[in-house]
Amino acid sequence: MNSVDRQILNIIQREGRVSVKKIAEQCFISSPSASIRLQKLESRGLIKSYSADVDYHLLGYAIKSYVHIDVNAKNKFKFYHYIEKIRNVLECDCITGDYSMQLKVLFKTMAELDQFVNDLQQFGDTHTNVVFSTAVGPRPLMLECKEKRLDSRI
Repeated sequence: MNSVDRQILNIIQREGRVSVKKIAEQCFISSPSASIRLQKLESRGLIKSYSADVDYHLLGYAIKSYVHIDVNAKNKFKFYHYIEKIRNVLECDCITGDYSMQLKVLFKTMAELDQFVNDLQQFGDTHTNVVFSTAVGPRPLMLECKEKRLDSRI
């Protein structure tokens, strides 16, 4: 992957619905070249999908929280199977520290969040942090596009 590929990834992350023509213009390459590079990035799995940045708050999901849970290793796959079915769970990460899992969740009411946390306790102890505001993000990781040059002194 070279700097043009990284630049294409940055463009796609900022604006998923951008045209191939616009990608080509921004990267100073032809449209067919941009199309081929895009297809290669997709086939290599570097672009998993194209998605919308939905404002969940406007849809009534005003309660964003991080729920930490200490799941016993023996129950991990049972927990994953359970949690995959809960549509309010946006992310589930296996983490280090005092808890083994971290969930990013959205709910419309505190009562719904409370019920969810109560149900989770069948898998272990929980700790919940409710988000007051988000100062940064969510945002993509912008990739470095400059090629690194080898030092001629080496």
